[in-house]
Amino acid sequence: MSMMGAPFAPGSAESGETIASYTAYEKAQQAVSKLIAADVPAKEIAIVGQGLRSIERVTGRLGYAAAARSGAVNGLVLGVLFAAIFVLGSSSVPIQAFVGVLFLGIAVGMLLSILMYAVVRRRRDYASVVQISADHYEVKVAPGSVRRARAALGVAAPTRPAPAADGAPPQYGERVTPPADDSEG
Repeated sequence: MSMMGAPFAPGSAESGETIASYTAYEKAQQAVSKLIAADVPAKEIAIVGQGLRSIERVTGRLGYAAAARSGAVNGLVLGVLFAAIFVLGSSSVPIQAFVGVLFLGIAVGMLLSILMYAVVRRRRDYASVVQISADHYEVKVAPGSVRRARAALGVAAPTRPAPAADGAPPQYGERVTPPADDSEG
């Protein structure tokens, strides 16, 4: 999939500059809304979740009875839909036909659900919901819009550390100028 004109190439949202970091996703969404309201181009904004984990919550045990129940509910919905279409298509249809289509939908839904459970049963006998969660969310902006984004959120630019005192080892990322070589040989 090609994203023409997008500042972030697919998978490169990490190359933007982090403007703010939040522990709640909703706060990151609010920050993005403020950035868009301040005319920061939406294509230049990314929310990057850090410390991702998958949480699978078990919601219940599966069995033939549970499969039949869920199939009956799904079949009921389909039965109502088809019965309504059947009745609307012809004005002289008796109510027994409507009820018959309803029961047929329930039966087909139950049968299909039980068959699906029989196929999947050996691998998994429980129902669950999977959720992806992150420790924190960083709002990143492409380099061209960093100044405007900081102004919109009221975030100051990061300050550079003071240079190391004489004799102290340089810090990581600190520029070191080599000593002048006075001896010529």
